[in-house]
Amino acid sequence: MSPSKFQVQSSKFKVAGVVLIACCLLLSGCGVRFDMQDQPRYKAYKKSEFFSDNRASRDIPEGTVARGQLKENKAFFTGKIDNPNPNAQVESTTNEQGNTIVTSFPNAIDEFPLPVTKELIDRGQNRYNIYCIVCHGPTGNGDGMIVRRGFSPPPTYHDDRLRNAPVGHFFDVMTNGWGKMNPYADKLSAADRWAVAAYIRALQASQNPDQILRMNTNTAQPAPQTQTSPGGGH
Repeated sequence: MSPSKFQVQSSKFKVAGVVLIACCLLLSGCGVRFDMQDQPRYKAYKKSEFFSDNRASRDIPEGTVARGQLKENKAFFTGKIDNPNPNAQVESTTNEQGNTIVTSFPNAIDEFPLPVTKELIDRGQNRYNIYCIVCHGPTGNGDGMIVRRGFSPPPTYHDDRLRNAPVGHFFDVMTNGWGKMNPYADKLSAADRWAVAAYIRALQASQNPDQILRMNTNTAQPAPQTQTSPGGGH
């Protein structure tokens, strides 16, 4: 028995209704966005009446540390011992001619906080030749090209004072500057500053083969870096 005309039309209406509902849902999904870009927001540095200072941009809460920037390894990132004494005084010893031969460097660590390898020294040589050689010279004697052209010479790395200086001192000088030398922390990462310090020790050994230099044999892995000062030995 064939279906009646009414039944056929009813089936067509049902199918059409389902298709219509599906199209409405599809179109509504395409037309409405719930992304963050659609929420009310202020542009950076725009005025806002919501805050008492009328600034839409807010200051970072005090003590905020970016992910990966905690820098818990103080020796690696500062070249200093844990809980350094900020009031510790530098003490110097002079010879009969009045020349400084030994200087104490309080709070500076005496060993490298990462493995001293050929790769580290090679990296230090590369960075030294870019940032340091113009003042300190190719062998660390303080006779770089700009010194030859009238700039005040830095001290040689090969006097007793700096041969006996703890390695943390060189890292600290690169980080914070010393005398006429500017800080280089914005140019060299912490890892590269240690690389330059390792190369300075290599220069000292090359010019003073009888000098026993403190080269750490630490096999620990270096602290992680998120990212890169000349090898100042003032």
